[in-house]
Amino acid sequence: MPLQSTLSGRSSSSIQVEDTQSDGKSFEELRQECLSKGVLFEDPDFPAVDSSLFFSQIVPVQIEWKRPKELCDNPKFIVGGADRTDICQGQLGDCWLLAAIASLTLKKEALARVVPHDQDFDYKYAGIFHFQFWQHNKWLDIVVDDRLPSVRNQLIMLHSASNNEFWSALLEKAYAKLHGSYESLKGGSTMEAMEDFTGGVGEMYDTKQAPDNLFSIMKKALDRGSMMGCSIDISSSAESEAKTTTGLVKGHAYSITGLEQVNYRGRTVQLIRIRNPWGQVEWNGPWSDNSSEWGYVDSAEKKRILNNSEDGEFWMEFEDFKRNYDKVEICNMTPDDLTDNTKRHWEVSMFEGNWIRGSTAGGCRNYIDTFWTNPQFKLQLEDADDDDDVCSVVIALMQKNRRKLRKEGLDMETIGFTVYEAPDEEDQVGKDFFRYHASKARSKTYINMREVSERFTLPPGKYLLIPTTFQPHHEADFLIRVFSEKQATALEMGSNVDADLPDPPPPSAPEEETDEEKGLRRLFEQLAGEDQAISVRELKQMLDGVLSRRKEIKFDGLTLSTCHSIINLMDVDNTGKLEFQEFKVFWEKMKKWIMLFLSFDTDRSGKMSSYELRIALKAAGINLNNKLLQLIGLRFADSNYDIDFDDYLTCIVRLENMFRVFQAMDKYKRGRVNMNMMQFLLMSMNV
Repeated sequence: MPLQSTLSGRSSSSIQVEDTQSDGKSFEELRQECLSKGVLFEDPDFPAVDSSLFFSQIVPVQIEWKRPKELCDNPKFIVGGADRTDICQGQLGDCWLLAAIASLTLKKEALARVVPHDQDFDYKYAGIFHFQFWQHNKWLDIVVDDRLPSVRNQLIMLHSASNNEFWSALLEKAYAKLHGSYESLKGGSTMEAMEDFTGGVGEMYDTKQAPDNLFSIMKKALDRGSMMGCSIDISSSAESEAKTTTGLVKGHAYSITGLEQVNYRGRTVQLIRIRNPWGQVEWNGPWSDNSSEWGYVDSAEKKRILNNSEDGEFWMEFEDFKRNYDKVEICNMTPDDLTDNTKRHWEVSMFEGNWIRGSTAGGCRNYIDTFWTNPQFKLQLEDADDDDDVCSVVIALMQKNRRKLRKEGLDMETIGFTVYEAPDEEDQVGKDFFRYHASKARSKTYINMREVSERFTLPPGKYLLIPTTFQPHHEADFLIRVFSEKQATALEMGSNVDADLPDPPPPSAPEEETDEEKGLRRLFEQLAGEDQAISVRELKQMLDGVLSRRKEIKFDGLTLSTCHSIINLMDVDNTGKLEFQEFKVFWEKMKKWIMLFLSFDTDRSGKMSSYELRIALKAAGINLNNKLLQLIGLRFADSNYDIDFDDYLTCIVRLENMFRVFQAMDKYKRGRVNMNMMQFLLMSMNV
C-alpha cells in the first residue's frame, strides 16, 4: 500500500537525515574509526574504479584517482566561502547540475545543509567527506572518500577556479554516488538538482508563452530565496552546446543570479543577470560587459550592479532574454508563495506508488481499455483560498530512481497526470466513468522528465487524480506531492482489502439432483475408488473431460497445481480427496467462475486481460488493493498481459481459500490475527 504522509510546508527542517552507507554507519562513526586506526577512508560503496565513472563506455584515457593532498600542497575544503565562481565544468555533460550548484551558493542556509561545514583537510581529516541530498521526501547523508578522478594531476570533472579548493568536486562525486556513477549525471534538468538540494517544488515557464508578469514572478522568487535556471532549446543533438553569434550556448544550462530595473534614457529597463557554468562564453549583445548601454546609466547605479558580477556572468535586457532563451526553471525553497503577491502557508500531501505492467500500468487516456487501472487518488478540497472562491493547488508527479537505473538500460519514462471530478464512492473508478466524463485539469504535456508539476485553481469539491505513463505496460515507481493552501484530505482509491464470501447452499439430496448433476455423478463414480472420493489426479481427469466438452472455453487442460488448490478449498474433512457432495458445491462455484471468465474473454481466445482482473475478482466477491493486484499480475499474466483459464482458476481458488482461512481465524472480525509458526506453516501448505 503506498506510503502516505502529510506535513506542513514549513516542516522540512524537522525531517531526519538518513544514513545511507551499506554498513549502516554514520559519517561521524566512519571518520572516528579511521582516525583511531590512523588510516584514510576508502569507500567500499563507491570504489575508485572505472565502473564508478562510466557504465556504457571504456574510460578513454588513463585516469588516476588522487586525493587532494596528492594534487596540491595545501588543500582546503572551502576557500573564502563557497560561491558560484567555485564551479568550473569538467569533461562531463552535467552543466544542469553545475547551474543548480551555482544557484545553491546564493542560498547560504540551504548550502550549509547540502555541504556541511564540519569537515576539512586539517582538523579531523581522515579522507572522508559527506553531503546531504533530498530524495523522495527524505534527506539522505551521502559519504564519499576524497579520491578524485584526475589526468596528469589535473581534476577532469567539476572543479574550482582555485586549485586548492575541493568542496565542489567532492559534492559532484557524492551526487554521482547517489545516482550510481558519474556517467549517470549526463544530461538533465536544472530543476532536478535544485529539488534535490532543497526539497522544494519546481515550476517551469516557456518564455515564448510566459505570463505578462514573468519578470515580477522571477524577481519575487529570487528575493524570496528561490533557485532559478534557464536554457535554449535545441532542434537536434548536433545543436547541443553550439554557440550562437550572440555568445549564447544552445542546450546548455545557465543559472539566473540577479534581476534589476535601471533608468536608461528616461525609461525603465528590466535587466537579468545570467551565469554560464563554464565560467566564460558570454552574451555579446546589448547590456553585455563594456557595451555602450551602460554609459547612459547613473555611475553609482552602474557600479553597484556591475561590481557584483563575476566572470561568466552577464547582464541582458529582459525582452532579449525572452527572445533568446526558451525555458525558465524556478525551484521554490518551500511550497510557500509560488506566484502570488501574499506570503502563504501551503499544506502538503504525499503518496508513493508504482506502475506495474499487467495490473496498474494503464497508460494515458488514449488507452481507454487500461487507463482506468492506473493508481487513483481522491483529493477533497474543502475550503477556498482566503479572499477567493477557488482553491490553489500545485500537483507534482515525480518518477523515482530513473537516473540510477540507466546502467540497466532504462531511462526517464514519459509521464503526466489528469484530474477529474470524483464520484462519491471510494472504490477504483471503472472504465465507463472515463469514457463519459471529461477531465477538469491535467498536466500541460506528457514529458520524459523526472518531475511534471502544474499549478491549478479549482472550485472546492472532490477530485480524482490519475498519474500515468504515456504508454501502457511501462513500469516505474512514482511520488506525488499535492500542495494546497488550505488543508486537503487525500486517499488512495480502491485500497480496501476484503471479501464477501457467503457460505454456499448445501448440496442437493441425491433424489433431487438435476440431469447435469446425475451425469457428473456417473463420471465421478467411474473415477472414484471404493472410498467414493477422488484424488487430485482423478479430479484433473474429471474436470479436463467435462470442460473439454464446453466449446466456449478454450484451454489445454488444468494443471495439477490448480487441482491441488481446488481440493484444499473444498476438502472440509481434510482427507486430501473430494467426495461427491463436496464436488457438487465446488461445481456450482465453478459455473459462476466460468461465466465470469467468458464475460471478459470476448474474443474466445481462452484468455482475459490481466488489467480486467480487478473487476473479475470484485464480481466474485473479492476486493484487492493495487499492491496485491500487482503481485497477482506479475505471477499469472503472460508476456501479452493475458491470463489463461487455468491461471485464472488457480488465482480465484487460492484467494477464496486464503480469505476463508483468515476469516475463520479472525474470530472477533478485527481484520488481524495472531498465529504461531506451526499455524502459519499449516495455513501456507494448505493454500
